[in-house]
Amino acid sequence: MFVSTPEEKEIKNPTAVLKKPSGSAKHKLTGHSHNPLSAFCYFPDGVDFETKSSEEKVVLLLRRHPITNIPWITVFVLMLIAPFFLGIFPILSFLPDNFQLVAVMGWYAVTVILALEGFLTWFFNVNIITDERVVDIDFHNLIYKEVSDTKVDNIQDVTYKMGGVIRTIFNYGDVQIQTAAEVPEFEFLAVPKPDRVAKVLQDLVMEEEQEKIEGRVR
Repeated sequence: MFVSTPEEKEIKNPTAVLKKPSGSAKHKLTGHSHNPLSAFCYFPDGVDFETKSSEEKVVLLLRRHPITNIPWITVFVLMLIAPFFLGIFPILSFLPDNFQLVAVMGWYAVTVILALEGFLTWFFNVNIITDERVVDIDFHNLIYKEVSDTKVDNIQDVTYKMGGVIRTIFNYGDVQIQTAAEVPEFEFLAVPKPDRVAKVLQDLVMEEEQEKIEGRVR
């Protein structure tokens, strides 16, 4: 059973904070963080992207849950300590000492490159929810990325899935967004607190509909 914190009780509707974009209100939201490595952040500080307008507010910044980094971190650690076992298993004993040193340095270079690739892939693959749209940034490598977005009023349905023991314990899952736009579906994979992500999206859709009724659409 989840118990609401005082901060969550104070601001139950995430879109209510849109009317208070500055000051201490946003810092009282559970999930707001100054940590640039955060995987779940309400109203993150200093977040920008190429197509963001000056009046647009970033409501949520999402990355895959940090626990999803365990596989590549494990490989990195194993590769890091592997050369220390050369004394027990002299695989490179047939090479001169200088060549062995070069081989070990090459091994560590490959190890660092693999670790850097794993980190950058996690760090730059982000899902952004603003008060106007949903943005999905897929970072494939240093020279190629794919950016898709759709307006909030194109969202037709939001569902989330959180199955399995690990996902339940660490509270992360997938959020699927059905749209009426050119891109029919957006998927936020393995993001923290998928239920809250879905609630934020649903509230933003309702807020957008209310703005249309009141004639406040930008």
